[in-house]
This record gives sequence, structure tokens and C-alpha cells, in this order.
Amino acid sequence: MAIPLLHTVASWLLKKRVHDIELFIKYPNEVQREELTKLLQTAKNTEVGKQYGFADMQHYEDFANRVPVRTYEDIAPLIERSRKGEQNVFWPTPIRWYAKSSGTTNAKSKFIPISNESLEDCHFKGGKDMLSLYFANNESSTLFQGKALRLGGSKALYEENNTYFGDLSAIMIDNLPLWAELVSAPSQKVSLMAEWESKMEAIVKETLKEDIRSMAGVPSWMLVLLQKVLAETGRETILDVWPNMEVYFHGGVNFLPYKQQYKTLLPSDSIHYVELYNASEGFFGVQDQLHSDELLLMLDYGIFYEFIPMKTYGTKNERVIPLSEVEVGVQYAVIISTNAGLWRYHIGDTIRFTSVLPYRFKITGRTKHFINVFGEELVIENADNALETVCQKHKVQVVDYTAAPIFMEGSEKGGHEWLIEFKKLPQNSEAFATDLDEALQSINSDYEAKRYKNMTLMPLKLHVAAPKTFYKWLKQKGKIGGQHKVPRLSNNREYLEELLGKV
Repeated sequence: MAIPLLHTVASWLLKKRVHDIELFIKYPNEVQREELTKLLQTAKNTEVGKQYGFADMQHYEDFANRVPVRTYEDIAPLIERSRKGEQNVFWPTPIRWYAKSSGTTNAKSKFIPISNESLEDCHFKGGKDMLSLYFANNESSTLFQGKALRLGGSKALYEENNTYFGDLSAIMIDNLPLWAELVSAPSQKVSLMAEWESKMEAIVKETLKEDIRSMAGVPSWMLVLLQKVLAETGRETILDVWPNMEVYFHGGVNFLPYKQQYKTLLPSDSIHYVELYNASEGFFGVQDQLHSDELLLMLDYGIFYEFIPMKTYGTKNERVIPLSEVEVGVQYAVIISTNAGLWRYHIGDTIRFTSVLPYRFKITGRTKHFINVFGEELVIENADNALETVCQKHKVQVVDYTAAPIFMEGSEKGGHEWLIEFKKLPQNSEAFATDLDEALQSINSDYEAKRYKNMTLMPLKLHVAAPKTFYKWLKQKGKIGGQHKVPRLSNNREYLEELLGKV
């Protein structure tokens, strides 16, 4: 009887939060101004607060004029001091947790501070809002009458000063309230196992006996787990194993390249797919409409947002604007100030607003993950959309991919070189490459202009990767599992050259 009672109480409480969400949807800019004021007042006596004069800042313009935009490299010395035990450096309350970044673009690890406030009022609040919005859209949901399958990272201890670091997902699992632990699987012990392949085996063993009704995790790694479940059980689909499955909460990478594979594993139109935008630096967005893949920007989590239009990014005319000035259809780099002491911090992600009433958006990629060697401005959103179209035409599925430029040499023209690992190979890889090239042109006018009559760019070059090429590459780099991702697009050939050596 405990689980049905928990379902009734939890779903009722979660539905009440929807009224608060409706409030910041109605008054977004007022809520954001309040968030900035609270952040500045809370941190005014920290070292950073005193340096920039948070105490006497009256308006957003004061903040924007005094505090510079920072990257991780700029603030790394402050974070290192905090990790070694110094207090009140950039946030007034003690910080014991640091989310270790899992990016592939830099071998040096990043340690993002996680305060008690950011854990409770941002990350956990985001998780609860995810469920609140899901229940609001699914009045008949029985989610809490079963369990949620979670696929997170591992935890490690920074021993010198009793501070902890690990994947954000592991930090959250380690701090979950009892009620959340009761409806989650596998156990905390298994969830936090460090060795990824052993952990996958343990997760399968522990969850097969459970009534799993939802899943949460990065699409690429969740696929690996689900395939192991089918191999262990001999069943054809995941619904044969867990017939009460309702929803998959996903984030970390674009879902489009994996969508068809999930529909094959979960062959039912009643399965919902809900996207989240939860990074180490904060929980930023959640898909609030079941039949739209747009994300609602969450505005009352102790985060103040600013944006740099990508047209000006990295130029002498670079502009930083508040949320109230963004426009639909423009691509922006995201800048945040948070209740963990990140001030005007450049997170490296790019988004495009689809609506400003309310503020809904799509993630388009990374400021470092694009190809613009020839003025083509190809972003991950373009690549994923083109791949989805061509995969449907050729009836194939993609496991992973990466692309890089072919640089001009002498009289030779440039181009793009792709490496794609397929779950099912196309019958004609040359035709696939031609269709992908044409799809990119139809989506991206800048790419189309550079491809016009092969004047600047030649047709793209495609390599078909051997099975598990990307998996082996990530494993060699110690980046198996959790939130680790393959870099999709790059302005240099570093990743592609490494991977081509493994084909």
C-alpha cells in the first residue's frame, strides 16, 4: 500500500507547483530582475561581491558594466581555492560538491561548484518541475506506482579537504530525499559504481525484477543499457520486459539521431519522450508540452540569464543582452549568474528562441562545436536535422557521428568530411552522402551558398565507421558512460583524425 499512497500524495504536491510556473511565464522579466537582486544581495560580502561592489548595485546596467563575462579558465583559480577549503570566495555558504565536467573538448577537468542552494533550488527543483509538468499533461499517469530507471555517473572523493566531486547525476543521486529513492532503481550503491561496464551489468540484474515505468538518462548510454536488457532477457522489445513503461526523460545530447531506435525498442504511440536541459552549471529548461520538442526556460531557480548573439560572438562588436531583449530565431551563446557563485559565466552552449511569450527555445549546439571554416556556419542542430531526414529516406539508423573540415590546399577546394557509425548500413553509402549534402543545403543557406556549383566547397566526403568505433575511442580516453559525449562538429581535424585511425 505504501507505493500507491506515495503516488497519490506526490502527484498532488507536484501538480500544485504548476501555478508557480504559470506565474513566471506571465511575468518573466520581473522574475529575472528579482533573481538578480537576490543573488547580488546574498553574495555581497563574498570576495567577488566586494571586488565588484554588489552591495550598491541598483540596476542590471550596474551589474553588466562592472562584472566581466568569464570562462572556466578565468575563474579556475578561485574554484581551486574553494576546493582547498577557503570559504566566502564567490558564494557565502560552504560548498562541498563539485560537478566534474565530462566534455571531450579539453583534457583538463572542470570542477563546477554545487552549493546547497543550487542543489535544492535549482537541480532538485528542476527534477520536481519535470514531474509536475508531466503530471499536469498526464492526469491519468501512474508513474509512482512503479519505479524510475536512472542511469547516472560515478562518484569520487577529493580527499585532501573532504570535498566531493563526480558527475552531476551522481551528486544528485547521493543527495536524493528518501521518497525519491523509494521510487528509483537501481539502488544507490549500484548507481554510484565507478566502473561503467560492471555497473551496466549490475543495473540490468537489479532492475529486471522491477516494475519500471519511466527512464532518465543520456540517450546514447541508455540505448546501450536497453540493448543489454534485451540480450539478457531474450525479449524483442523493452515493453515485453516492462509493459507499464510511460515516459523517457532525456537530455545531454540531441535526441533526433536516436529517436527511431527508441521507437523500435518502445513500439507504442503512448510512450512519451520529454527533453530536459540540465547541465553541471544548472537546470535550465524542460519540455513542457508533450507534442512539441521546445523547452521552457525555467526562470525562478536562482539563475540570472544573459545572451550573446552569435553573429557578434568573438568579434569587437560582441554584445551581451538580458532575457528581455532576445528575439525569436536568433542563435545565442548562454551566459549565467547562479546561486553557486558563477558570475556572468560562459557555459559554452548555444540556443535559439522559438517563442518569447513564454520563453521557449531549442538547444542548437556548442560555441566550440560547429564548422565555420568557409563561412558556412554549420551547427549541430543543422547536422542532426539533416541526418534525421536522410536516415528516414534510406531506412537506416545512426549510432554516432562526427564531422570536420577538409582544408583548402593549393588549388584544391575545401569541404566537409564525415564519419558515421550506423546501426544498420545504408545500401548505397554514396547516395546517402549525396542526400545528406543536399539536406544540409536545404537547411542551411550559408552552406548552400558555399556549395553553389562547387565554387568554395566540394560535396561532403563520407566514411562509414566500423561497429563500436566511437565506443572504443571514448573508452581509450576514459570517457565511457555517464554524461560523456562524442563531439559532433569541429573546426579542426583532431577528433576526426584520431577516429579515422580506428576505422
